[in-house]
Amino acid sequence: MFQFFINAEGGLTAAGYAVTILAAILFTVAAIILAGKESTRKKLSIKQLAYCSMALALSFITSYIKIFELPFGGSVTAFSMLFIVLIAYWYGPKVGILLGFVFGILQFLQEPYVLSFFQVCCDYLLAFAALGLAGIFRKQKNGLVKGYLVAVIARGAFHVLGGYLYWMDYMPENFPKELSVAYPFIYNYSFLLAEALITIILLSIPAVKKAFAQIQQNALS
Repeated sequence: MFQFFINAEGGLTAAGYAVTILAAILFTVAAIILAGKESTRKKLSIKQLAYCSMALALSFITSYIKIFELPFGGSVTAFSMLFIVLIAYWYGPKVGILLGFVFGILQFLQEPYVLSFFQVCCDYLLAFAALGLAGIFRKQKNGLVKGYLVAVIARGAFHVLGGYLYWMDYMPENFPKELSVAYPFIYNYSFLLAEALITIILLSIPAVKKAFAQIQQNALS
């Protein structure tokens, strides 16, 4: 039975990924509903839950579209972080952090690197949950761009922490020893800031700006 979901190498099959995505979406919806019940001020509507689910699915799918990939993890993807940031920007940091946390679980299942539990937290759970911090800027002018940049920097901070604690042994031998302290910063922020630059360029295109404004209006109505 489990062979249908797990291949011979111990990874997930296409069916396994489909079930994982579905389970993550259902978990997200259930968690957000529970979080909404605890709040007397505001509850998420069915439409908002649908947007959260779509964002999670789009983030996971686009994370497979890699423009550039580094040898020990990390890649420039087709705007996979943006969808989580949008949810945080629309619905606030609590929802964004929760959605990012679930996305981190999916990322771990997609490409698991396990050295310790805290390393998994740094590289996956906490790093992607940090994308939800974009919601802090939701009421500010140019808040989406500001929030996106802060979210990327926050995600990178967890990767850098994990780099110092667990990945320094993987530093290339030809990397200058006098700059070794900067290696986790250079490695992690190289791909994160590259994707951030591409995303900000995309968001600055007038037609894209207008389209996102219309989607936001519908998402918040």
